[in-house]
Amino acid sequence: MMMALGTFVFSLPRLAYEQLQRSNAWRHASSDRIGARAAHQYLGPDEETIELSGRIAPELTGDPASLDLLRDLANQGRPLALVDGTGLVYGAFVLKSISDSRSLFFQDGAARRIEFQLSLLRVDDEAMNESSDQAASR
Repeated sequence: MMMALGTFVFSLPRLAYEQLQRSNAWRHASSDRIGARAAHQYLGPDEETIELSGRIAPELTGDPASLDLLRDLANQGRPLALVDGTGLVYGAFVLKSISDSRSLFFQDGAARRIEFQLSLLRVDDEAMNESSDQAASR
């Protein structure tokens, strides 16, 4: 297992990413002052995003249906726990976007190569708990 997003497991036979790019930002408010630099106040963390990109070669590794499973998870709109294979918990994330590009086609139109990019957005960890509570009450 490379990583898990909720119940979806990233792995070589299923869907392996080749690159993980993580971006964090922090919020600082400013207040202008006469004759001095602006005063700044730390407000807390801002957006955190993770971009995963990779390639599926159905003849060798990866399953194109994995992208459809991820799209189904994204359509549910629920925050999911993101944990890597070493046990590092990144927090609660939602799938913000999925894109893929297909090339090198067989006669039947199936792609020999599929390149994909996933964009994940961190949400408040409590949103994941609220989502679980709502699902349990149904």
